Amino acid sequence: MRKIIKNAIQCKLCGDIIESTYRHEYVQCKCSACAVDGGHDYLRRSFIDKDCYIDLSETIEVTTEENK
Repeated sequence: MRKIIKNAIQCKLCGDIIESTYRHEYVQCKCSACAVDGGHDYLRRSFIDKDCYIDLSETIEVTTEENK
């Protein structure tokens, strides 16, 4: 199982680095080409083109025991 440490992307069009830090926090870059959502609960991306952003998210592998 993977645990989300950081949920962020960088827009290649405007250069904005955007991060979602809590569930259902939808954050758009200033040019509205891409957005990030989900905080540390899930990774969701919205975009006009799948190549318009760089994924900066960080996850770690956790065992079942660590997840309790």
